[in-house]
Amino acid sequence: MTTHQIVYLVFGIVLVLALVFDLGLLSKKNAQITIKQALKQTFFWVSLALGFFVFMWVEEGQKLALEYLSAYLMEWSLSIDNIFVFILIFNSFKVKEKYYSRVLLIGILMAIVFRVLFITIGVALVEKFHWVLYIFGVFLVYTGYKMFTANEEKEFEPHDTKIYRFLKTYLPLAPHDGDGKYVVRENGKPLYTTLFVVVVLLASIDLVFALDSIPAVMGISRDKLVIYTSNIFAVLGLRSLFFLLRGAVSKFDYLQQGIAIVLVIIGIKMLGEHYINMWVDKSTQVFISLGLIVLCISGSIFYSMFASKKGTPQDVQDGSI
Repeated sequence: MTTHQIVYLVFGIVLVLALVFDLGLLSKKNAQITIKQALKQTFFWVSLALGFFVFMWVEEGQKLALEYLSAYLMEWSLSIDNIFVFILIFNSFKVKEKYYSRVLLIGILMAIVFRVLFITIGVALVEKFHWVLYIFGVFLVYTGYKMFTANEEKEFEPHDTKIYRFLKTYLPLAPHDGDGKYVVRENGKPLYTTLFVVVVLLASIDLVFALDSIPAVMGISRDKLVIYTSNIFAVLGLRSLFFLLRGAVSKFDYLQQGIAIVLVIIGIKMLGEHYINMWVDKSTQVFISLGLIVLCISGSIFYSMFASKKGTPQDVQDGSI
């Protein structure tokens, strides 16, 4: 077996064991997740991701390991941006808190399947048509600019999304959660409950975010191992991160701007790759990328703590969800 194959095998084994441990020991069906439990789960997933970083350093070397760490941090910070949208979806459909964990898990597992598909297609396109990278670069610069200048007063409304309108048009929907079921039968006909709608929305919204994050990760590394593992570890940690940060996520007023700057920088790097490679070696580029990601994300979070922003949504309290 090659080194890459060994790393893939270890990743798969660790992933299965971690999911069994998380679902069997750290989670209970329909149980409300406390801040203490969420902290333990978040620590578990972050520790696992960082442990895999050490393993990659030993097996694959410094460069690939640092690319993985940079990509993971990028995905992790984008996950925080997802959480506020998830909160709005749960509130909009009045999902009971005891169902949060199960609904999030199913939605996230669906998102992972679609992300793997997206990554496979994206990598194949880049390998066959190198110029696709320049399209990704332009897209990231544009997305970063739009994100940086986004109107804070325009709030996301789940019922106005195309996905919800599609479901409402083509599927018989029930106006309740079916006591935790996704499909119920009423008058002999199957009806899809609000929990089913929420699961589909969570997976589809994550796919929308993936349109930014996957090109961004490809701007950090072209190695499929790095892209797959960093994405999957970050997404799997999203559920516990949701419970940990749901009451504080609205306080990260400037995180979006920090992420936007990173997307623009990565986009410019992709557009100027030919000239950058002439002047800066690959290892140095990895260190610079990692440093900029840490600086922009941590800087935007710390700045949010000390600066107030007009139009910030009202804080979401634990008891209001």
